[in-house]
This record gives sequence, structure tokens and C-alpha cells, in this order.
Amino acid sequence: MPYTPEDKKRAITRLRRIKGQAEALERAIEAGTDCAPLLQQIVAMRGAANGLMAQVMESHLRETFGPGKNPAEDDRDREHDAAVEGVMKILRTYLK
Repeated sequence: MPYTPEDKKRAITRLRRIKGQAEALERAIEAGTDCAPLLQQIVAMRGAANGLMAQVMESHLRETFGPGKNPAEDDRDREHDAAVEGVMKILRTYLK
């Protein structure tokens, strides 16, 4: 779950975009739109859902494996951030 207010706002924005895409897809199907544009819209929705999944996953990783609260652990915090970035880079590759 997105923990910070900024993360929640970004997640809700993405969800609203996906909702709008789904509604547009429904209207297009009802209107008898050709398959190619429908498939293009479905791919866009899948990309939006994958983007949301990556965002929530990153929030989860940062919260679960978050840095310590001790200022003496600054080096460990930087290592943690770098590790989370590395994992997210791999995940985003697979979520495309």
C-alpha cells in the first residue's frame, strides 16, 4: 500500500486514468470499433496497470526493507536505496 500522501495521490491518479481508459474501451466496443484500436487501448490499459503495480511494489519494498532511523546508518541507508532501485529496475523491465 502506498504509505506517503504523495504515493497515495499518485496511485489514485493512476487508478483514475485506468478507469477512464476502461470506460473509453467500453464505449469503443459498444460503438463497434475495429479490433486494432481496441487492442491498442487494451495494451495502454495493461501498461497503466503495470505502472501502478510497480509503484505499489516500490512503496512496499521501501517500507518493508526501509532504512533505519539512526543517523549513524547513513551508509546503510544509501545501500538500501541502491538495492531497492536495482530490484525496481529489474521489475519494471518485466512489467512492460
